[in-house]
Amino acid sequence: MLDHVAIQVQDIAASAAFYDAVLAPLGGERKKQFGENISFGVTGHPLWLVPATDPAPARELHIAFSAADRSAVDGFYAAALSAGAEVLHAPRLWPEYHESYYGAFVRDPDGNNVEAVCHRP
Repeated sequence: MLDHVAIQVQDIAASAAFYDAVLAPLGGERKKQFGENISFGVTGHPLWLVPATDPAPARELHIAFSAADRSAVDGFYAAALSAGAEVLHAPRLWPEYHESYYGAFVRDPDGNNVEAVCHRP
């Protein structure tokens, strides 16, 4: 249903470096640059980073990225740790969501709750 989402970030370079690292294990990469705006995706450009227009802190967003398998979730988590991300939840099963829900949650440089999730057993 969604074509793309844009999130405002305080530091384009820092956020782009973070998403370069954490999306690589999921098959994601930079796809397009339009002025200061940078897009990421596996195909297309569903995630855009755009400069924040308001100096006030943004409201926290939750973004969940699909992972092909559990090892990709683990790779996302390892890359996030290497990038200095705050850990919200290490990779694990979340049976309260469903029996095969395997996810890891971290904070991006702007404080957003970023997740990688695999729904496969």
